[in-house]
Amino acid sequence: MGLNTIGSFFMPKNKIFYELFEQVADTVVEMAGVLKKIVAEPDRDKRAPLIKYVEDLEHKNDDHTHRLFTELGRNFITPFDREDIHYLATSLDDICDFIYSSVKKINFYNINPSDPGIQRMAELIDLGCKEIKTAVYGLRDMNNLRRMTEALVKVNSIENQADDVFDQSIEKLFETEPDAKEVIKKREIYQALEIATDKCEDAANVIESIIIKYS
Repeated sequence: MGLNTIGSFFMPKNKIFYELFEQVADTVVEMAGVLKKIVAEPDRDKRAPLIKYVEDLEHKNDDHTHRLFTELGRNFITPFDREDIHYLATSLDDICDFIYSSVKKINFYNINPSDPGIQRMAELIDLGCKEIKTAVYGLRDMNNLRRMTEALVKVNSIENQADDVFDQSIEKLFETEPDAKEVIKKREIYQALEIATDKCEDAANVIESIIIKYS
């Protein structure tokens, strides 16, 4: 199917899907940016309002995701496969969930997130979310498939880097942290951060599937 043919599917009533996905992508990037600020802040009291803001953004994203599913049930004609809309909405929501999960764990365990590994993971999540946003915004007209594809390749590379950071950080944690409780707490935070990068890759894979089907 050529790009001109794709245009026939972009009915006005389907614009809501692009708008909602773009709103979700904006929220994902905003949450990732706040996560970076949280892990760079050693003072728990100063982290508190940032953590509350992440919680508010997570609830906002839940509303967007719920509306996506509502629109999916309401509209017979959709801009691309219904299952892809569902999978993409779910994977984007999962990114937000695991960013929020990592933040909650930092707060609940009262961990000073100054570990270089934690900060590097947050940076990678931020980079991955920005590339996901680029790809999501490209779905509206698909007139720059090269840029979309480059973004997806970068997401996959970021996920691989995150795997390496996770492995090295956990190894170092077991070697240098004498307190077993601290090991458990930090390991859970690392796991939530690493899963967030996995979810970025899941979203990238869905977008890649859409590109293959409609380009």
